[in-house]
Amino acid sequence: MNRDYAEIQEVLIAKRQELASRLERITQNITAGHSADSEEQAQELENAEVVDALGNETRRELSKVASALAQMENETYGICVDCGEDIPLARLRAHPFADRCIRCATAAEARTMR
Repeated sequence: MNRDYAEIQEVLIAKRQELASRLERITQNITAGHSADSEEQAQELENAEVVDALGNETRRELSKVASALAQMENETYGICVDCGEDIPLARLRAHPFADRCIRCATAAEARTMR
């Protein structure tokens, strides 16, 4: 693994730890008890929905980080999954779990907006 990727790997490992801690806190928050007051219960339900959405987003991000780390192990990190071209190092530093070059990421985004 090249030195630049080793630095990115350290960032990804730290991000994985941060996300795992966040997910643990979210899980604890969701499983906390509820109030007996019906008005407070309504507010708690709204809060629980927001916390659940945050948990889902955290799980998606954890999945992306795990995928990037697996690509590093498989020596496919930094290669666009669509076109097979190298992803510029500047993009990987800015977005370490990017699996597409800018051109392919833009095209994929445009397809999802249709």
